[in-house]
Amino acid sequence: MWSNWALLTDLYQLTMVGGYVKEGKTHQWANFDYFFRSIPDNGGYCISAGLADVIEYLKTLRFNKEDLSYLKGLSIFPKDALTYLENFKFSGDMRAIPEGTLVFPHEPLIRVTAPLPEAQLIETALLNIMNFQTLIATKAARVVWAAQGDIVVDFGLRRAHGPDGALMASRAAYIGGVDGTSNVLAGRLYGIPVRGTHAHSWVESFTKELEAFRAYARVYPDACLLLVDTYDTLQSGVSNAIQVGHEMRKKGHGLQGIRLDSGDLAYLSKQARRMLDEGGFPDTAIVASSDLDEWLVQSLKRQGAQIDIWGVGTRLVTSFSCPALGGVYKLTALDENDKRMTPKIKRSDNPEKITNPGVKKAVRMYDNRGHMRGDVLFLEEEVIPRNRSFRAHHPIFPHVYKTYRRHFKIRELMVPIFEKGKLVYECPDVEKIRKNTFKNLEELDDAYKRFHNPHTYHVSLSPLLYKIKQRLLKDAAKKLTTTSQP
Repeated sequence: MWSNWALLTDLYQLTMVGGYVKEGKTHQWANFDYFFRSIPDNGGYCISAGLADVIEYLKTLRFNKEDLSYLKGLSIFPKDALTYLENFKFSGDMRAIPEGTLVFPHEPLIRVTAPLPEAQLIETALLNIMNFQTLIATKAARVVWAAQGDIVVDFGLRRAHGPDGALMASRAAYIGGVDGTSNVLAGRLYGIPVRGTHAHSWVESFTKELEAFRAYARVYPDACLLLVDTYDTLQSGVSNAIQVGHEMRKKGHGLQGIRLDSGDLAYLSKQARRMLDEGGFPDTAIVASSDLDEWLVQSLKRQGAQIDIWGVGTRLVTSFSCPALGGVYKLTALDENDKRMTPKIKRSDNPEKITNPGVKKAVRMYDNRGHMRGDVLFLEEEVIPRNRSFRAHHPIFPHVYKTYRRHFKIRELMVPIFEKGKLVYECPDVEKIRKNTFKNLEELDDAYKRFHNPHTYHVSLSPLLYKIKQRLLKDAAKKLTTTSQP
């Protein structure tokens, strides 16, 4: 795996940086927001993940001699641009929503305020890290919700998109709520509990299935979980597992579980449960794998499947049903030598692609039960209304608004991460982040969690921010009319 990520960027980031250097913009400050426009799988929420890796990236972002030599060899960069990169170090500010927090479309998860070339350069890597981990954490939370309290384990290492993708996926899945992973390196690096069984090849390497089970029980008497579908699940697999379980019990050990990896999991699990119970093993767990996702888990639960542990692999770590989060990183304000940041807006014929201007803060509104009721974006300098009612506006549709009454509780979501290039935030470990995920999910009504037609969570604009956005759109329309005239 590559350790130096300085060149993990799109070429156009570097060419823009070179242009900013030549145009004298190295001391012009800008504000960029990282946000996403829609929720994967038409879901009701996302879970922020990846911030720790973004922080590590910024802390270590330097261009070494080999990087600079490669860029020089491309013969497209001015000399002073390469000199700028040689001395590069992030010196700006960053605020972000902590990992494990529920997040929604059009609100900034990360806000970068820095010299324009610095803020621009980090775009690609930031998007790469945050888009993927937020996507997988969200997928994991959906699977865990479908499992209704059962144990869920990440089995996706072998199908993940490369070693780095596998590590990030295991970390994000744990943040999203899974109970463990088969990925041993992720276990060592992040402290995630590791779990596993054996493969069909173990059984096939012995003359008889019973012999294979006995051998595994001898080697791992206190961690024996047997894969029972190599030949015939009910006629041989479960029966042989029960026989080995009795033999283990006589020696003071116990059969932890059996695993089903193919066939009709609802039917097989119910039959296997009956056989285990009748055989005297009511506490032996049934593990299921085989291309599971949240919809299949939910369906199997509704069918009464007797499954205790769900091994979810390919469809989790690749987010198979929706393989990308449409996160973007947009300039929203620029220092134009008037001692304040001037709001900027991106206009588009697609209303969803019109940006929300200015340096903003995200505020979460709670009702008197502690349930989330909506998020509101304010300009950084705005005083948040407290103990009074106010109207918040939909960012796209002018006729849609939400009124917040004075009894609502308020919490700012973004916290300082870097100040003038200095890290001021202590990253929590994944266990604390995972607990934050659970806390956030408890604060969200189930209407937002259902898989089909979930309730829409409101992200609104403050009256002032809404007014500024409409003014900028009108100004942009006037400029367009003026430039189009003969």
